[in-house]
Amino acid sequence: MGALFGYYAAADDEDAARAVVREDGQPMGTGYDSFVVKGVDPVVELLPAEVLITGRAADGIEADPRHGQLVGMVGDGEVVSLSLTDSFCDSLARFDRKQLGEVARGWSASGVFSAPSDPSGLTGFLEDLAALAERAAARGHRLYCWISM
Repeated sequence: MGALFGYYAAADDEDAARAVVREDGQPMGTGYDSFVVKGVDPVVELLPAEVLITGRAADGIEADPRHGQLVGMVGDGEVVSLSLTDSFCDSLARFDRKQLGEVARGWSASGVFSAPSDPSGLTGFLEDLAALAERAAARGHRLYCWISM
């Protein structure tokens, strides 16, 4: 089936961990502002989009302690939850939505994906992520991604 990626907003790292380490028997992400996609890894594949949106260098993003920080895990890693950088969330929340298509084209051409990617699909993903970032910023929340293998 492949990995699923659930992008979501949470108040802090402890709250984010509760999205995946469930004690109530509910599916991951239940009760959180979120959306699920296939094939957009938050650490490797999302990096070129973050560079294009924030203007930060890739090595600076990779050195950010919030870039892909583990905040929760189920079992032996069947599901993990990772943080996205605050600068990405803030920049994306304020980013001009009309420019997301251009970002998607640059991201698509970055070579980060193992197979050719459709810029229109990436634009849709960025639109969803930007809307999530805007809602998160308005509530003082951060962005996260759970990954289920």
